Amino acid sequence: MGIIAWILIGLFAGLIAKALMPGKDPGGCIITIIIGIVGGLLGGWLGKVIFGVDSIDGFFSLSTWIAAIVGSVIVLLIYRMVAGQRSR
Repeated sequence: MGIIAWILIGLFAGLIAKALMPGKDPGGCIITIIIGIVGGLLGGWLGKVIFGVDSIDGFFSLSTWIAAIVGSVIVLLIYRMVAGQRSR
């Protein structure tokens, strides 16, 4: 998968994760992309470890998007915990 596809998946997965977990987030578009890319990698790794499936099949594969969104929600939750503690 090309780097442009990773960035696009990261952007959309990060936006969907922020929509699923409403609230105030520090950071803008770049942070959203980074959360999505890291979340996609985390989701793909978790899918491989837990379920034994290759969840990063291609850009238009549903398993790729589900893994990226689930991973992005996890990364966003961790990011909010870390960023919230730092600002206090």
